[in-house]
Amino acid sequence: MITVAQPADLMISTACGHGDGMTEQKDSWFDGFTLAHVGVGKVSLRVRHGGTGPGLLLLHGHPRTHTTWHRVAPQLAESWSVVCPDLRGYGKSSKPATDAAHEPYSKRAMARDCLTLMRTLGHHRFVVAGHDRGSHVALRLALDHPAAIDGLVVMDSVPIGEALARCDASFAQAWWHWFFFGQPDTPERVINADPDTWYRIGVKNTPERLGAENFADFRAAVHDPATVHAMVEDYRAGLGIDRAHDDADRAANKRVACPTLVLWSIHDDLEDLYGDPLTVWDAWTTDLSGGRIKSGHHMAEDAPNDLAEAIHQFLRQLSPGDDPGDPSSIAS
Repeated sequence: MITVAQPADLMISTACGHGDGMTEQKDSWFDGFTLAHVGVGKVSLRVRHGGTGPGLLLLHGHPRTHTTWHRVAPQLAESWSVVCPDLRGYGKSSKPATDAAHEPYSKRAMARDCLTLMRTLGHHRFVVAGHDRGSHVALRLALDHPAAIDGLVVMDSVPIGEALARCDASFAQAWWHWFFFGQPDTPERVINADPDTWYRIGVKNTPERLGAENFADFRAAVHDPATVHAMVEDYRAGLGIDRAHDDADRAANKRVACPTLVLWSIHDDLEDLYGDPLTVWDAWTTDLSGGRIKSGHHMAEDAPNDLAEAIHQFLRQLSPGDDPGDPSSIAS
């Protein structure tokens, strides 16, 4: 089912500029949040979490870290327990060695990390929202672990397998970095030679636009060669193992079982590439709604109030359960 939100519902133009292996410290930036490093098996994730209520997991995209949510997470934490990790490979989370198939950077591996993280923090069922690359992890969580996911929010994306299946000259020209990052070795050498130029630091990405602390965290990440390599591995996995996982689910007609909200930026290129993105997501979902955000690609930074309100509207329609019982009752 598709429920199309009217643009006026979302374009509201209000933006104004635990367990083992976990260490925590109180944080004064994300007001009321705790900064932690949480072991989730073979890797450790840096995470900020705060608020009260059912669990809400926010997943960033490339090349950001969890700090991209600093203007959104405190608003959502008024009624939700908000968890914002650095995905594996990003920011200050672990960067495991890769393999020939790039499986350690597959969205399935990242989804397992996130499931373990949420269980460790006491959330055995939760809502997940992801932007850009984080949206692919969020989708994989909903497809692989449906019993754990009460709602799904995806921002500025279509499924990886869908994007590659529909790839034409327009997509290749606009999203050429997907294929450049898929090449061996060269992307890391090019980026590490001048990260500021590659990531348009001081031009598009500035302290004024991102916020000083978020900018500092982002810039430190892209100046770390290990992080650059891990981020590129994310894309290499996308062209191979992630597409295979998506294609297998499409062939089996596997769909997201929970309510799904799709949001896209009107100043990004999703409409140029796909027209109405909801028509793409329809084949992947069972209960679909969505709409436009008046923003550039990094909507959590450019239009945080509009984004928080759109997510709030979606969350108010859910009846999430946060089962405090045995985590083994959730299929993995």
